[in-house]
Amino acid sequence: MNNIITVQNLKFTYPKAEHETIHGIDFAIQKGEIFGFLGPSGAGKSTTQKILIGLLRKYTGSVVIANQEVRDKNRDFYEKIGVAFEFPNFYSKLTGLENLDFFNSLYKKPHKDIPSLFKMVNLEDAMHERVNNYSKGMKMRLNFIRSLLHDPDILFFDEITSGLDPVNARLMKDIILKKKSEGKTIIITTHNMHDADELCDRVAFIVDGKIPLIDSPRAMKLSAGEKKVRVEYRNSGVLHSQDFLIDAIGTNQVFIQLLQTGQLETIHSMEATLEDVFIKATGRGLV
Repeated sequence: MNNIITVQNLKFTYPKAEHETIHGIDFAIQKGEIFGFLGPSGAGKSTTQKILIGLLRKYTGSVVIANQEVRDKNRDFYEKIGVAFEFPNFYSKLTGLENLDFFNSLYKKPHKDIPSLFKMVNLEDAMHERVNNYSKGMKMRLNFIRSLLHDPDILFFDEITSGLDPVNARLMKDIILKKKSEGKTIIITTHNMHDADELCDRVAFIVDGKIPLIDSPRAMKLSAGEKKVRVEYRNSGVLHSQDFLIDAIGTNQVFIQLLQTGQLETIHSMEATLEDVFIKATGRGLV
């Protein structure tokens, strides 16, 4: 496997804390995949992300990113990664463009057309507006494009759709999928089940500093669900529902007869949701 991130027996304790926050977790992330950390607030997701991006260095175990142990990283490490936090910090008295011009100057490979980034996230009309006049959603989009300034190979996103309306949330997710198609490796930290399900190739459940399960969302849902479909239909104006096993559905005469009557209203498969799987694996909800 072509792993770009490999983590082995990672442990971390905050200064003056009595107990570990991260308890010996292991995982690997392949080049070009979207990998998600899914869990409730306080589970250890953000701590793990901060270790991965080099903000917390006093960990034990091994964290290797692009063949470099993170605790021994050099300045070139930050040329390889882009980060968008949930609560972005900007120079509020500067305009959006002035902010990105400044951050752009910090990289060896600066972006040549910053206005195109504003256009990408529908912020071109606010480009010359001071950031202290931006809404949370506007700051989130500005923060997102800041992470793309130097065209990094690895992108870290924290609660990427937080504060966004459905239209802009969809826009951001489409851009993330486009970045994946360009070969970028993307790590998403979230408690939003739908974002993880829609975007991630694989998801790691993280609770109380441990990872009880890593797999693709599809495999998780299929393993925890029932191989059935539920049919809703009307008979004499009354709504009914009936379940059928998928394996025998092609020869089930009751199901075939329902199809032929034209009374069907809905057919749904009965795989579990990602939240169902999470609760089953961890005994906890996502809040």
